[in-house]
Amino acid sequence: MEILVMVGQLLLGLSILVGLHELGHLLAAKLFGMRVEKYSIGFPPKIFGFQWGETEYSVGAIPLGGFVKISGMIDESLDMEQMREEPKPWEFRAKPAWQRLIVMMGGIIVNIITGIVIFIALIYANGDRYLPTSEVKYGIYASELAQEIGLRTGDQIIAINGESFDQFDDVMGLDVLLGTDSYYTVRRDGRVLDIPIPNDLIEKLSDRSAREGLVVAREPFTAREVPPNSEAARAGLQAGDRIVQINEQPIQFFHEYYMMADSLKGQPVNLRVLRGNDTIPMTASFSEKGQLGFIAQPEFKRDTIFYSLAEAIPLGTERAFNVVWANIKGFAKIFRGEVSPSKAISGPVGMAEIYGSSFDWTKFWGITGFISMVLAFMNFLPIPALDGGHVMFLTYEMISGRKPSDKFLENSQKVGIVLLLGLMAFAIGNDIFKLVTNP
Repeated sequence: MEILVMVGQLLLGLSILVGLHELGHLLAAKLFGMRVEKYSIGFPPKIFGFQWGETEYSVGAIPLGGFVKISGMIDESLDMEQMREEPKPWEFRAKPAWQRLIVMMGGIIVNIITGIVIFIALIYANGDRYLPTSEVKYGIYASELAQEIGLRTGDQIIAINGESFDQFDDVMGLDVLLGTDSYYTVRRDGRVLDIPIPNDLIEKLSDRSAREGLVVAREPFTAREVPPNSEAARAGLQAGDRIVQINEQPIQFFHEYYMMADSLKGQPVNLRVLRGNDTIPMTASFSEKGQLGFIAQPEFKRDTIFYSLAEAIPLGTERAFNVVWANIKGFAKIFRGEVSPSKAISGPVGMAEIYGSSFDWTKFWGITGFISMVLAFMNFLPIPALDGGHVMFLTYEMISGRKPSDKFLENSQKVGIVLLLGLMAFAIGNDIFKLVTNP
């Protein structure tokens, strides 16, 4: 069921984004009087479709993309028969270069607008909920990876790159993950230390074996809700109870409970629970997933910043374009050799894992907005067969006044298709390798 939820979210998100992307091309083409022969979400074989006017609308069985076929355009279909005839007034090739440029930018523009609208809507509807740094009074729990770079459990992180910060989430922000020569400033046993952050930290974190992440706040917790049929309820746990011991091992913070639960999957355990001033012994069994079934209540207070629509519009736009900037930084790290492509590039499996195995509309739209901006960026890359390749050739034509030959465009399209198929094969193969080596 969890796999179905992940796959379902991925297919829904991609169908929305691909459908809108191709719709951007279609609307721009029709605006300038070009004939659109086909519009498809997904690649053939066709599952179903219908004819409306001059255009066939369909859904393909391979849901990892889509396309529009515009008359008189050299695209991934490589239909060159049409190109050997004299240009017709309704064909792509018969239109001015600036109109063809707008058509090729149509999908990218729609993806950008989609991403911006989603970010604005989420910020306006939900605001920003965060853990204030001032609440993290017990310091951090440093994972094994964090200890490798020099952090220690109990450290108080007081600055990032020499700057104080108000939101604890900034500890794992993009400036840290994608920055160069970044560092934490921590307070440890009365001393203030600078801890360098390795430039390949994001690669280390992308490893499936680094399941603990980097750091979390050491935070006490209680049981907020205990569902009636859960193992916790059968053991006698009640809302407001605090688990203070598991198998004689003292428990104070949630990360300690989480680690104990992970190590005791499927096993019976003895608990000691603090209820008011009384300590109560209980017996329970962790599920195969390491769960007792109760919902934890963190002790630290979270704050929420709400925004007016006038405030959400520029903030949402900024965050949408920060996704593009993060991708540029990520590519720069790959080119500098700081991050391995095998760690940075994921295919459909990696995308499905980002959505996760539980469904939440806010999370779904947040991830979909993120992917929309990534698709806009990737499609703008100057690679033949991508929109950016067409934009590159059209820009050359507009500047030089000379149109590349159909033969050159055909061969470029073939090269681009080979590159894209190779990249897709690498991404999918990389996903499979990660599954096999780190199940």
